[in-house]
Parts: sequence; C-alpha cells; structure tokens
Amino acid sequence: MGIFKVITPEEFGAYFLSGEYETIYRQTTEEFQNFISLEQFIELARSFNANVTSYHIKFRTNMLYSIHYVWLDDREEKAISVSFDEKGIIQRLLLKPYMTYPETDKRLTKNIYTMPIKGEWFVFWGGCNEFINYHYLYESQRYAYDLVQVQNNKTYKDNPSKNENYYAFKQEILAPADGKVVKIIKDIEDNVPGEMNPNIPEGNCVIIEHKHKEYSMLAHLKQHSIQVHEGETVTAGQLIGLCGNSGNSSEPHVHFQVMDAVDFTKGNSIRIRFNDGKEPIQGDSVSSIF
Repeated sequence: MGIFKVITPEEFGAYFLSGEYETIYRQTTEEFQNFISLEQFIELARSFNANVTSYHIKFRTNMLYSIHYVWLDDREEKAISVSFDEKGIIQRLLLKPYMTYPETDKRLTKNIYTMPIKGEWFVFWGGCNEFINYHYLYESQRYAYDLVQVQNNKTYKDNPSKNENYYAFKQEILAPADGKVVKIIKDIEDNVPGEMNPNIPEGNCVIIEHKHKEYSMLAHLKQHSIQVHEGETVTAGQLIGLCGNSGNSSEPHVHFQVMDAVDFTKGNSIRIRFNDGKEPIQGDSVSSIF
C-alpha cells in the first residue's frame, strides 16, 4: 500500500482542482468509501471540475465535531461542501450546484426581533445557502434557525437516547418580539432522540402575530410546557414554553422563523432583522438582548 499525503482543509480546493482525487478519497471515512468507489468518485469529480478554473472558500464554520468548509468555483455556480474532523479525516463531502435566491434574500423583516432564548445557544442550521442551512431550499422555511445548547462540543451528557440529557431540553423559550398568540399546538409527545415525527413537523409550537402581518414560529417545544394561550398578547422576552423534541426533530432544539402567514406550509419565510444588527449563521454562538 502506498503512502498518501494528508491534505489540510485549506489545501483542499487546489488538490481537488488539480485532480488529486485518490489523495482526497483516501482521507475520507470508511462509510464514504463504502457508499462510493474510488473509480466512481474520480468520474464524478472530473465531471464536476469541467470548465472550472479555480475554487475559493466561501464559508468556514466551526461545527461541534468538525470544521465545515464551503468551496465555490470562480463563477460561484458549483459548490463543494466538505467537513474535516480534528484528525483531518474528511467526514462529509458533497458536490452540488450552488443555488441562491437573491430576490427573497433581499426581503427583510420590517420588525426587529431577538433570538427567543435565555443564555448562550449554538446555531446548528442558519444562513443563506443550503450547505449551512438545510431549510434554505424550501421557501416556507428558507431563513429559519435551528438552535441547540452545547457544552464541551456536545449537545448532551451521558446517554444520548434520553431527552433529559440534552442541554437544550426544558430550557426556556421566549417571545422574540411583542405580538399576539394566534396558534398553539401543545399535546404532541416528545420524540425519543434519533426518532422523528414527520406527520406533525412543527411538533408543539407557538405562532405569534407581530406588526406588519409578520408571524414568528417557535417549534419543537416540550409537550404540555406552553405557558400562553391563543389570543393572548405577549411582550418580547416573555416566557412562551420549554424547549422540547417534538415533531420532525431528532434531538431537543428550537426551530425559529418569521413568515408572512399563520400557516407556515402556505407562507414564505422572511430573512430576520435582529436587534443587535448581526445576522448569525451556522457555527455562531447567539444570545438574546431584550
């Protein structure tokens, strides 16, 4: 067996473009290699590199167990999403067209919001492309955030099959702005971590109507934890409920978005303006300012 050079994350784009496919492949996980053979990977990579003159790093985000890079070609039409763990092993590698929606990206909320949380949380999904925010491809959820709590680069302690062991579970979720509660779902059982309930994707949730017909949704709340009622007027920072693991959720977290309709399946997600002037993306730590 030959000895292969270990490439660093910053070298990846140059190695990929120059055709060092076997070097890259040998640095991927066993699961990746079981999914696709070296010959298949080479064929796919050669096709992807057609008409590309260079790649550059567009995003670099620190995830819990890895560092995630999004490389774009010179025309910003092709994207390589690649994640390296602390040992330099490529844990994830995805080649796809780089899709953006500039018209909806320009549409910002008229109201100012704050993150609906107490303390410091971690942005697991968030941002304006599908590689750092899987919601982005779906107009109804395009600018949503999924927030978790983290300690020592983990979202849980001890046994990960128990909701109670996740740092986010039972944490207080707050109103992101003044408004009126217009919809509540409260009786959905919390999932066992790793299992999901796609039949009611939002799970237990609260939807609040704000000025300018903007609606915030706080989803995946804990069963029977909601502290407000439909028709009730709430103020920014008011306790809404507790973080749970209900609906289409694999572990305790809060899903937060703003939209232009009460029914999130029929409305459009709106890019959120925050009161601190920042726009967090995947890998950022966030807190609330009321």
